[in-house]
Amino acid sequence: VVSSTAALDEVYANVKAVMSRNRVKPKPIADNIVFVLGGPGSGKGTQCAKLVQDYGFTHLSAGDLLRDEVTSRSEVGVMCAKLMKEGKLVPMEVTIGLLKTAMERATLKSFLIDGFPRALDQGLAFSESIQEPDFVLFFDCPLETMTERLLERSKTSGRDDDNMDTIRKRFDTFTAQSLPVLDAYKEKGIAHVVSSTAALDEVYANVKAVMSRNRVKPKPIADNIVFVLGG
Repeated sequence: VVSSTAALDEVYANVKAVMSRNRVKPKPIADNIVFVLGGPGSGKGTQCAKLVQDYGFTHLSAGDLLRDEVTSRSEVGVMCAKLMKEGKLVPMEVTIGLLKTAMERATLKSFLIDGFPRALDQGLAFSESIQEPDFVLFFDCPLETMTERLLERSKTSGRDDDNMDTIRKRFDTFTAQSLPVLDAYKEKGIAHVVSSTAALDEVYANVKAVMSRNRVKPKPIADNIVFVLGG
């Protein structure tokens, strides 16, 4: 029995609680969700671009969404800019909210979520408020190789964070935050580690093998195919 005398949102919250107690789940927001992790310079961005092309994924970067929000000068963006300027972390709820909004707006409902989660509590909150990831794709690359790639990229990228001091800080953050996340998903049996030191095509072949093992199929080459025969 649910009292319907309260405000609409409060009544609906109680209705959802009944659904939860009876193990009735909301419809999923996505067909597939893949968390993509890897250090700076591991090549995950390049591999994500190939997956988007061949599998029809929507590629979302938590960092890009946050930067876009700051650029938009929205109320949330102004708050985030202030926190970032002070060297403080943006609240987890904001990051997850931006991801959820982007997912709801997307036309293609299979997602590569790049660089997320960066901490265990982020992954748990995402699963509770949005949906469990189907699996995690981790690009493993030695620090020396990633450093070489980033320094080479710095010659043409114009990115402020492609310098040696910033690279070291990014590696320290990655090691401290992301590796425990990987270990947690390994324990759940949904983490797949791909070495990204080989040639691009070889790495991508291994990535496609992971997709196949998880029953993720390439997008069809056509919506409809009709053979037309006649004398």
